[in-house]
Amino acid sequence: MKDFVEELKWRGMIHNITPGTEEALRKERMKAYVGIDPTGDSLHIGHLVSIMILKHFQACGHKPYALVGGATGMIGDPSMKSQERNLLDEKTLAHNVKCIKAQLARFLDFDSDAPNKAELVNNYDWMKDYTFINFTRDIGKFITVNYMMSKDSVKKRLARDSSEGMSFTEFTYQLLQGYDFLYLYEKEGVKLQLGGADQWGNITTGTELIRRTNGGEAYALTCPLITKADGGKFGKTESGNVWLDSERTSPYQFYQFWLNVSDEDAEKYIKIFTLLDRETIQAAVDEHREDPGRRTLQKLLAREVTVMVHGEKEFENAVKASQMLFGKATSEDLKALDEKTFLDVFAGVPTFNVPASDLPCGLLDLLAEKTSVFPSKGEARKMIQGNGFSLNKEKVTDIQRTVTSGDIIDSKYILAQKGKKEYFIINII
Repeated sequence: MKDFVEELKWRGMIHNITPGTEEALRKERMKAYVGIDPTGDSLHIGHLVSIMILKHFQACGHKPYALVGGATGMIGDPSMKSQERNLLDEKTLAHNVKCIKAQLARFLDFDSDAPNKAELVNNYDWMKDYTFINFTRDIGKFITVNYMMSKDSVKKRLARDSSEGMSFTEFTYQLLQGYDFLYLYEKEGVKLQLGGADQWGNITTGTELIRRTNGGEAYALTCPLITKADGGKFGKTESGNVWLDSERTSPYQFYQFWLNVSDEDAEKYIKIFTLLDRETIQAAVDEHREDPGRRTLQKLLAREVTVMVHGEKEFENAVKASQMLFGKATSEDLKALDEKTFLDVFAGVPTFNVPASDLPCGLLDLLAEKTSVFPSKGEARKMIQGNGFSLNKEKVTDIQRTVTSGDIIDSKYILAQKGKKEYFIINII
């Protein structure tokens, strides 16, 4: 088995680690957990770092726990946040938890009979019947206000929001998260909590609570917050978060995100977001540096992550969709696209509306009168006869061609192409 800490070190995935963690991991098969906030019904690529750490943890022979914060999700974590989160109701949280569990199952082995199979737990299960009086009596007495005030997440929030302050609800978040650690330590034997760098204060509150209540030894390991080389926020695009749910972010968009990262980011991300070994990654880095224009590293990164999240078939479809704009795709490839991917690929392309009752009609009429794909029939005729025009990715040279309902894709669209890169969508309404 690989050494877990060593594996994370060369991948650049360790930000902070408590003393003794590395030695403890080498002595026994350890249990560790990562907390996931269920404020949405899909994870996004910002969650992937924590998921990959759990995946490495399991691959190194240890037992991972994914804790979905059904209870703490009702409160909101103040760490690195500018304002309080909206509180969610039980029905919404239950739906979110179900969806997140299905996504996690793509990465972690929950179902085998291996001794280190993954477990999914929900802190709502042990918090829902825990009364406020019992919690403050049993747990609150062990952690002082002075200790809680010393945490960076609290100090930064109070300094930033001096006018509004910080609610008691959010202030107690670290104590609730600390109790999660204590509960899993006592009930499941979990000794290690993993998370992002912004969680260090909350995680170490848990290790301290375990020490004060049980005299036990528990550990913490955090990974760096992922950034982009240009200072932009990782995982954000013009349309928002890059989600793992294919309904929110299509496999094509997902693939394109990784394909378009910078060279510098690609060298960092391929270590963090793939399971490729050190030798394979170094060989790819060396090959990429010899000829950056081929984008070897980005292609490998995009392939590995897309296959891991969406599967081989969706990856292949994303590659075919990516080739649409560069003349390599066929009419069959175009017709195989689902509507969302079609619109994703041709986002921003000029669009014309044509009533379905206008079909059938002559090609020149469609291109120069019913739409302005061409400014005149003369220009349309010249380009068509010069073999420079395609309809639905098929070359058209017959100026007498009739366009019919059989040319419509997805019952809505006709794709016109002038030259190699100039596209137009004719929307049949």
